[in-house]
Amino acid sequence: MEKKDYLQLFERELFESCIPFWLKNGFDTVNGGMYTSLDREGRIYSTDKSVWMQGRAGYMFSRMANAFGMQELLPVAKSCIDFLNAHCIDSDGRMYFTVTADGKPLRKRRYMFSETFYIIACAEYYKATGDKECLLNARKYYDFCLSMYRDPESDPYKITPKSVPGTRDMKALNLPMILLNVTCVLRDCDKEQKAYYDKVASELVCDIKKFNLSGTGFMLEGLGVNGEYFKESAGARVVNPGHSIELSWFLLDQAIYEGDDELKAFAQNVFDTAFDFGWDECYGGILYFKDLEGYPVEAYEHDMKLWWPHNEAIIASLKLYKETNNDKYFQVFERVVDYAFKHFSDFKYGEWYGYLRRDGLPTEPPCKGHTYKGPFHVLRMLTIVIELLKEMV
Repeated sequence: MEKKDYLQLFERELFESCIPFWLKNGFDTVNGGMYTSLDREGRIYSTDKSVWMQGRAGYMFSRMANAFGMQELLPVAKSCIDFLNAHCIDSDGRMYFTVTADGKPLRKRRYMFSETFYIIACAEYYKATGDKECLLNARKYYDFCLSMYRDPESDPYKITPKSVPGTRDMKALNLPMILLNVTCVLRDCDKEQKAYYDKVASELVCDIKKFNLSGTGFMLEGLGVNGEYFKESAGARVVNPGHSIELSWFLLDQAIYEGDDELKAFAQNVFDTAFDFGWDECYGGILYFKDLEGYPVEAYEHDMKLWWPHNEAIIASLKLYKETNNDKYFQVFERVVDYAFKHFSDFKYGEWYGYLRRDGLPTEPPCKGHTYKGPFHVLRMLTIVIELLKEMV
């Protein structure tokens, strides 16, 4: 296919399939916010609401309004942000993980990801509307998350260790990785504090590089607090190729912004290593988890194919092609697009399946959304790719 044909494919998928699916089936016009537990046809199978997804939806509907001039999407974004403000913040300032349809708290987790997705929703909505209160809330929670990241044991927001302290103390890649992306979103939306975001981004890149397994392109999901690789532990050996692929384009964006060729090469190596390691040569698609030493993986879902690693691989490969002009990345882009549109995309009912078995068939009964899948990864991928392809054709 020519680039113009890919552009038409992605525009059709976004504007005729994915956006209508969420507006028709997920948007809660009674209580506000977004339902995301939807089956193949878009029927709600659980009315519990994911706080992550309220933030992610608020971000994406603002992002698409900014990218495509679709002002009609802003009331949806505002509804999600208003729902978060009204129902999803506890008395201590931390945010819940799940709430009922009308906003009664159900569950709260030790992680800060509800807060990070709230930040990008507020920031992008501010960019679209100039709503200063949203910007102030984004800044407030950004500083809040940075303080927890830098000093996780500080009171009153001490993050309880995931395992027994003192035996094998670990730190996770997902925190600096997500915070880097949040920082880049804020920098784009909040020009007044650009120098501050530049400084934090550089700090986070340094932290991220520590997760690189020396002498390789592999990024560890977790390592010891002093940089140890606990090779004797099955959990410490696990690599999530999709995470590394997503991280690669976060790093690439930062490298391009800084004009840092060394960081650009690092990002490229992270992508190459993760994609080659994660691609399933037998059935196609990207495997969810793999063991660095080739041993069995404990997670039952390790050989499944999930929607979001394929979204991230499509973004990363096209960004790398645009930046390097290396045809191998466009060939990777074509390979992943071919697999993903054949197996995940469901134009008949809209949106993408979330989970496939290793052989590429959807799990039964198939779902389009749940606590962790909503109007985010697919929409972000389609939006970014459309923007990139428009620059190329």
